Amino acid sequence: MNSKKNSNGFTNSLKALLISLLSVVVGLFISIFFVMWAKKSGFFSSASLLFTSIWKGSFGEKRQLIETLVFATPLIFTGLAHAVAFKTGLFNIGVEGQFIIGMLVASLLGLIPGIPGPIHIVIIILGGIVGGAIWAGIPGYLKAKLGTNEVVNTIMMNFIAMHLSNYFTMGPFHKQSSASTELIQKSANLTRFLGVNYRLNTGIFIALILVVVVYILLWKTTIGYEIRAVGLSATAAEYGGISMKKNIILAMAISGAIAGLGGAVHIAGVQHQSIQLFGFPNYGFDGIAVALVAKSNPIGVIFSAILFGALNLSSGMLMLYGIPKTISTLIQGVVILFIAAEYMFKYFAEKRKKEAALNE
Repeated sequence: MNSKKNSNGFTNSLKALLISLLSVVVGLFISIFFVMWAKKSGFFSSASLLFTSIWKGSFGEKRQLIETLVFATPLIFTGLAHAVAFKTGLFNIGVEGQFIIGMLVASLLGLIPGIPGPIHIVIIILGGIVGGAIWAGIPGYLKAKLGTNEVVNTIMMNFIAMHLSNYFTMGPFHKQSSASTELIQKSANLTRFLGVNYRLNTGIFIALILVVVVYILLWKTTIGYEIRAVGLSATAAEYGGISMKKNIILAMAISGAIAGLGGAVHIAGVQHQSIQLFGFPNYGFDGIAVALVAKSNPIGVIFSAILFGALNLSSGMLMLYGIPKTISTLIQGVVILFIAAEYMFKYFAEKRKKEAALNE
């Protein structure tokens, strides 16, 4: 019985992987036609130009490869945050705001002088986790207790987070002659283990450790079982004695904690200060695509984050080759459309099965 179950699980995982890969391939294929239109060139020359520019812009040299990992690191955090929410049947579009809160809290805590290095970093990380968890827990509580829509609430929380960040950045902690706070203390900086000339830091190891932690949480613990049960069928979970309300709040808080941790790591490892935001950084929104392509699998999030990190980084190289940088966004959009189409097909297939069962 267990052997059959494991076999089905492997088959489903392989099928999900193939669908994600197919979506990426189709996204790249469709993008070729837009390059043909922009460059007025043939199919094969356009394809060669597109793939060459993406490769050179993201993996072609040591610096590009390292920067791709820098771009991918925050996407691992936000992808994991969305994955937890998706597993509970929630759409936490507020990961963007929770990431911003994590950055803000880390920036403010990082300004405190006189704290020893390791302790200061721990304080920043804990601050980001708590800030993100509270920021996500609010719409989670409202959904669980009042039945409000988490999408609407988290969208509003995103804007509040952005303007709250700007208030502190440009107000009490404003650095003169700069649209930012002062740089955080050296004791709060994560180590750039490849040298100061490269931005890659120990935050990537924190992200990879978190991948393992989230995987264990979702598939090896009672909490993860209950979260996934609520996501599969909230009614059936309630009938089986699992509290839907408790797990909605818990899942949102965990999702927000992961996003807040990502924001804190980004400040401690890369940015080192809070800057005025004229728009969203988009790490949280890109995390939606990362989680969708990974099918909410924590291990898959790593590879999905690298893919989208490479696409985001290579947009500059595309411009050097005379290709509009929006092509990278187009590829991401097409990939998401195909992933979303699969969910729609599943929805209608299940609906037909239910109707057929009722008619028998």
